[in-house]
Amino acid sequence: MSGVLVFVEHAAGVADRLSREALVLADSLAASAGGSVEAVLFGSDAAEAVSALGAQGVATAHVVEDGRLEAYAPAAWGAAIAELIDARSPAAVVAGGSDRGQEVLAHVAARTGRPLVTNVVAAIAGTPWRLTRQRWAGSLLEDAELRADVALLTVAPHVVAVDEDTAPATPAAPATPAAPATAVNRIAPRVEARDLVARVTGREAPVAGSISLTDAKVVVGGGRGVGSAEGFGELEELAGLLGGAVGGSRVVTSAGWRPHSDQIGQTGLRIAPDLYIACGISGAIQHIVGCKAAKRILAINTDPDSPIMAAADYAVIGDLHQVVPAISAEIRRRGGG
Repeated sequence: MSGVLVFVEHAAGVADRLSREALVLADSLAASAGGSVEAVLFGSDAAEAVSALGAQGVATAHVVEDGRLEAYAPAAWGAAIAELIDARSPAAVVAGGSDRGQEVLAHVAARTGRPLVTNVVAAIAGTPWRLTRQRWAGSLLEDAELRADVALLTVAPHVVAVDEDTAPATPAAPATPAAPATAVNRIAPRVEARDLVARVTGREAPVAGSISLTDAKVVVGGGRGVGSAEGFGELEELAGLLGGAVGGSRVVTSAGWRPHSDQIGQTGLRIAPDLYIACGISGAIQHIVGCKAAKRILAINTDPDSPIMAAADYAVIGDLHQVVPAISAEIRRRGGG
């Protein structure tokens, strides 16, 4: 093959944003390394997700068909990709910088004895490979060289631009009518019982109609200044009026005011909404890492010298418990809710 293999994550038959970012980087790598872009997908709706991959430059999609691998099993998925490396001999294997992308490629690296480079923002194929990657929570960029027969890379979240037009609203609708069809190769990798010790055995469905933080165009975030779990009611109201989602800082999740799944930051989620409204958040570097990909940041804080102000495009100096309800009231007055 000598091209690039991409581990594609998907939900409801659509590749997720971080996987689309990985596909963009893989397309540029394939141009420099020679060969084509191929994808590997797991899960019951993997075949549906393939329909839109042609617009992402994917020539062949390897769909794993094994009932034991329908649910997430990191060691087994890593074993399947390692087997595919042996069969296809790609120049590189790329994954999005998600928890699963990092974990699965870590298993691939351990199983094959190859180095793994994480948080890559740019790469040029060669001997050696030339890489630029994020370090120290994204505050530094490192130029590095990699010597490996197969480069294993994860892409730093939200640093590679993705054309949203290539993300179809439904799995059945191709991104563009002219997109070339992706060939499908159905595979059944060898899986041992020890590879299935750690696996997902159940899943809790999100509340019907809710919007995930990673997909939301508007995110309203709360920090220590919210004061309590009950205080988030005002933020929920504003997010509902704006069609957005609510998140929180590490302090908030540590206090039990919000679940860890709502945490924005270095040890939580990295978001990239059109607008991030930070309410009562001081703006420690760990939090900024999680929200710096937002197109616009509005900070609401009583402290004009808080670090979040340096990162914000707009700021309101005031008590969030007065400002946020006032914003909601104005939206309603203008017929927005």
